[in-house]
Amino acid sequence: MSIPVVILDESVEDTDADLWFALPDSFVTLPLDALLAEPGSTAAESMRAAIAPILESMPDEMLRLLLVAQIASGQQMLAALCESGTVHCSIGLHRDDVGGQTNGVAQPLLSLFTISWRDTNVAPRAVTAARAVTAVEGHTHIAFQELPCGPVVLSETARQPAAGSGLPQRPLLQIHAHLPHPDCKRLAVLTLSTTATARREEYRAILRQVVETVRFENPLGADS
Repeated sequence: MSIPVVILDESVEDTDADLWFALPDSFVTLPLDALLAEPGSTAAESMRAAIAPILESMPDEMLRLLLVAQIASGQQMLAALCESGTVHCSIGLHRDDVGGQTNGVAQPLLSLFTISWRDTNVAPRAVTAARAVTAVEGHTHIAFQELPCGPVVLSETARQPAAGSGLPQRPLLQIHAHLPHPDCKRLAVLTLSTTATARREEYRAILRQVVETVRFENPLGADS
């Protein structure tokens, strides 16, 4: 068995980070700063320059307008997530090697990974983690674990998009990990969302893998 290659992102050197974590290479991080940049800013212009070749490659104006509308819709959704405390978003793309093949080709499975912060009342970390799932209805498959980053509560929720929301009317599986910060004043919530509900076991394993890498102190040391 070959030794897996680990590539450290430059963000590991961020001394202002609140937590550190690792994602499988099947996930692509969304550049929130660029996607939600103020119009006219340097970041917004860089984003415009990056998208321009894609728009120019479109065969007609109708498709260009459709792509622009989809990007705008995605920006609105990301903005809503950020307003509710989300600080990280990644899109996961996997091949369904278990089933779902068409003409012998494994179908793609999409997921969204997010990290959000919630302010909490000061309390022992284990209590804060437990309250996160007991104070809100709908959480199932609740499990408590002690990991290197501290106490963690895992849970799942199943949601259905509201009629008229414009979203596909397919059940949405959300697998959560609730990680209280050592300052006992806030809670990090890691969530993996997917409509591939038949693959819940595989997605549970992915989130557990990510959670096991979380640290609230720089894993490379203070002098890195």
